[in-house]
Amino acid sequence: MSYMLEKETAKPLTATQLAAACVALAGAAATVLLLAGLHLLSPEFDLRWRMVSEYANGHYGWVLSLMFASWAVSSWSVALAIRSRVESRDGRIGLVLLAVSGLGEAGGSVFDLNNPLHDVAGALGIPCLPVAAMLISVSLGHTRPRPNARRVLLLTANLTWVSLALLVVTFIVMIVTYVQAGGDVTTASSKVPALPSGVIALVGLTNRLLVVADCLWVAVVAGQAISLPGRALVALGTAR
Repeated sequence: MSYMLEKETAKPLTATQLAAACVALAGAAATVLLLAGLHLLSPEFDLRWRMVSEYANGHYGWVLSLMFASWAVSSWSVALAIRSRVESRDGRIGLVLLAVSGLGEAGGSVFDLNNPLHDVAGALGIPCLPVAAMLISVSLGHTRPRPNARRVLLLTANLTWVSLALLVVTFIVMIVTYVQAGGDVTTASSKVPALPSGVIALVGLTNRLLVVADCLWVAVVAGQAISLPGRALVALGTAR
């Protein structure tokens, strides 16, 4: 006869952590919706090569600031929500990096691309999140009783660094082909109305993919934190 034993697989969320997880979900969704809204409000920015931050040069810079603020709130909130469930040293390093990433995202809300501090914000926000996602997801994976939950968690974590790699590659390709087409890289992008013929431009799409991928990971982590119970029944063996 099979027998079951209740085994703690993850610490239950406190009321504060549960609220933080809900805020993280809402923040991630708001970030993606605001990004989509910017495309509708400012269609003059070509999705293929205009970076997300360039919306600051349009008429709806305040929407961009809200987007970055929502992104920061989602990162900080999910870190707060899962802090008690991340027990490994690497996972806790990931929490710190996630908080730093949120700081960069908040910086993007305050300093637009015409401010030198915007580059500092990007240096904090963009690379830190994929590293944090991998470290945290591996740590959380040990507390997931369902293989599908672990699989989705790791899949979305990997998507964050894949999207970053694609952003870097497409940026390099655009710069190389832009120079080959006779473009001047010292000219500010705001003063370039259109790209010369022959330029391979996909960096705008990969930039937006990065935002969506990061928000998707946050949503998955927050959603699993809400749905995963503090205890699970685990089959330990068969009694004869």
